Amino acid sequence: MKISQHFALFTVLGAANFCQAQSMFRGDAAHSGSYLGPAPRQFHRLKWKFATGNRIVSSPVIDSKRIYFGGDDGNVYAVDAETGRQIWKCTTRGPVSSSPAVANGIVYATSYDGKLYALNSDTGAVKWKFATGGERRFEAKGLHGMQPKTQTIADPFDVFLSSPVIVKNTVYFGSGDGNVYALDAATGEQRWKFTTGDVVHASPAYADGVLFFGSWDSYFYAVDAASGKEKWRFHGGEDPLIHNQVGFQSSPALANGVVYTGCRDSNVYALDAVTGKEKWRCNNELSWVNSSPAIAQGKVFFATSDSSLFRVVEAATGKEVIRQQAKAYMFSSPAVVGDVVFVGVLNGTLEARDVKTGDLLWEFQTEASKQNKGWILTADRKFNAPLLFYSGWRETPIVAVDRQFGIGAIFSSPLIANGAVYFGSTDGFLYALD
Repeated sequence: MKISQHFALFTVLGAANFCQAQSMFRGDAAHSGSYLGPAPRQFHRLKWKFATGNRIVSSPVIDSKRIYFGGDDGNVYAVDAETGRQIWKCTTRGPVSSSPAVANGIVYATSYDGKLYALNSDTGAVKWKFATGGERRFEAKGLHGMQPKTQTIADPFDVFLSSPVIVKNTVYFGSGDGNVYALDAATGEQRWKFTTGDVVHASPAYADGVLFFGSWDSYFYAVDAASGKEKWRFHGGEDPLIHNQVGFQSSPALANGVVYTGCRDSNVYALDAVTGKEKWRCNNELSWVNSSPAIAQGKVFFATSDSSLFRVVEAATGKEVIRQQAKAYMFSSPAVVGDVVFVGVLNGTLEARDVKTGDLLWEFQTEASKQNKGWILTADRKFNAPLLFYSGWRETPIVAVDRQFGIGAIFSSPLIANGAVYFGSTDGFLYALD
């Protein structure tokens, strides 16, 4: 069997085996972002919403009839998928901005306290926890042109933590200490760690014995999943002046021997999974691609930040198929179900779009977005830029970002299961729509 055929077979089998359980970020170990149906092509109702104590950046996952997700209030939650009733919560010592992964009765999640937690899926009791070298956000001097230029500033847009992926009794995840770890899934014993040049908050993807991930050092890596030995690396863009067009924040997706990933250098890359050779790139004119691409029906679905575009390109060539204008930045990763694609927007809107045309089918606005305290949004739900960004001094952009994030923004990537759509919001609610 050829390598490319092996990858294709893995992807097909992965869609059948993993996406049905939907127990990891983006549905499966290859992070395809393609889910089994059905999905609501028309909005019917708010099924329920579950309140936490702080914003939700984490994307929910499901195992059987339980939804698992993390909250920036420091908790990992398990709730009933049908009713939204809390089953348990486990408190960590930091925000849980990662998406959990579930396997063999254990829930795995990373926290800003620098630890990976392994929890009993029935009770939330801690089975073991593993301490990394510590968490931190990407940082640089004069970041994004903010003043003073000589001061090191943590990136307020580095909002996600790396979400674990589980394969063959091994759990893999990245850390702010610059390492990617491989641990025994049953005991937490370290098998290996791989060191990059900066923070790793992208979530690793796996196929055919290889682990793929990007780092804020602007390199994208492929390493042997059994040994942690590097197979190849690919260099993305650099920005030594203001460190804006630099780093892999997007998590990769794999299909048919190709790995697809977005980058803050404004490109989406398609790389040969065996060699790392670039097959094509799709440029987004200085706009970040922080969302993780979804692969379905021979196409790549992704969203951009500043330009607020929903885009679809051919997986084989990168040729554009769809370009639709949204109203605000998108960090949420698209989820494809049959003829519908769902994506969250930072103005507090969940969009449902037609897969073939990209046309908007329906949208749901969070309560905090509707309230629009402080007039953060204009009447057409775009960010009120003159009000938010009135100077380049360091505190002003930080305050502006905090205000943007406070209006029910949707960083969380939608989960579709049992005919419902589940997602979190910075208003502190997990929503279920059908």
